[in-house]
Amino acid sequence: MRADEVFFREWERRRPGETRSLARARELAGALDVLSPGVPVLTVVGSKGKGTAATYASAALVASGLRVCTVTSPGLRTNRDRIRIDGQAVTEAELASLGARLGGAMAELGPPADGYLSPSGLFTLAGALHARRAGAEALVLEAGMGGRSDEVALFPPDVAAITPIFLEHAGVLGDTPAEIAEEKRGVAGPGTRIVSAPQTPEVAEVLGPVEYVRDGGVPAGLLPAGLGRAAAATGVAAARRLAGAGLPEDRLREVLSTVVLPGRMSWHAVPGTATTLLIDSAIDGTGVAAALAAARDRWGEVDHAVVCLPDHKDLDGAVRALGDLPVTYVRLPQPHLRFTRPLPPAWDAVGSGAVTPEALATLGHRVAVLGTVYFTGLVLDRVGASTERLFRPPATVPASRRPSGSGA
Repeated sequence: MRADEVFFREWERRRPGETRSLARARELAGALDVLSPGVPVLTVVGSKGKGTAATYASAALVASGLRVCTVTSPGLRTNRDRIRIDGQAVTEAELASLGARLGGAMAELGPPADGYLSPSGLFTLAGALHARRAGAEALVLEAGMGGRSDEVALFPPDVAAITPIFLEHAGVLGDTPAEIAEEKRGVAGPGTRIVSAPQTPEVAEVLGPVEYVRDGGVPAGLLPAGLGRAAAATGVAAARRLAGAGLPEDRLREVLSTVVLPGRMSWHAVPGTATTLLIDSAIDGTGVAAALAAARDRWGEVDHAVVCLPDHKDLDGAVRALGDLPVTYVRLPQPHLRFTRPLPPAWDAVGSGAVTPEALATLGHRVAVLGTVYFTGLVLDRVGASTERLFRPPATVPASRRPSGSGA
């Protein structure tokens, strides 16, 4: 049995039309005794850049002297990447131990009756459990999808960070950006302090009186390029609110200078070849255009693009941004992703098995890899990119300190 089998067990056995059950997740969290994590919680919601915001928030909290457990979704290369302590992914043995604990508690609940336990929700609960085991002093949670309907809502946050919100999962989270914003803002409780990246007027009206962030008080050179900059700045600002006055600027700069974001405007050599990849989890026309602009700024030109956008992503916008660039379109085998939309006739279409280092090297020396995080994670794995650690703690670690005024 693989270490992460239990996280997908009920989802893989779900009945047609069955939905995930937040009530069942709450019952499981109670059985695991994690509903009150005992440490301050920072939760990230939004449509784009949640993983970036969670990473930068975690790095900033570690710079403040806290031991931080971070839960993100999905993993970069493996599901171990979903749970980290101070930027370091859990080991296979740690993940297996968490899975065994969840599996035992799930067995005591009995079979699902009103909905299944979602994989992302189970990783959230496992992260809360691991935070306690590892002696974490702060918990950073990235919502899998939504806000009040996501399992992160089981842990009312002290601070919520909202990345840019746009129309996504239409008909699931809402039919307009305003409805989606209302769902995502619902993660906040009465005492939650909310910081947000700049939003459209339609979204801002729904969010109400929140604190908007532009640079987070961070020098531009310490923030990522492109569309991820706003999310990173929001993450740092949220961490500042949680840490209070205990975030020394020198240690903040030291830690932020070590942050790496595989799959988010990151550059990777294809082993044994002269090919370099720009890998970015761009899911709409704006993101694709920004990634291509960064590639051309560095390379001068792009030889080929490898793209994976399921039906619910902005394929039309990506087609416009890609223009006449040669494109290979990849369809993934995951049953919850659909690839039925018509493609431009000049595009090649392949399955995920065709994405190998050797195949990528035949496309040219400068290749842009763009699309859903499931796909960018696959490519990161195929080229052996390092995803074990996303940042490094400061060389001189101050005495651990919980932020004053938190719910801990």
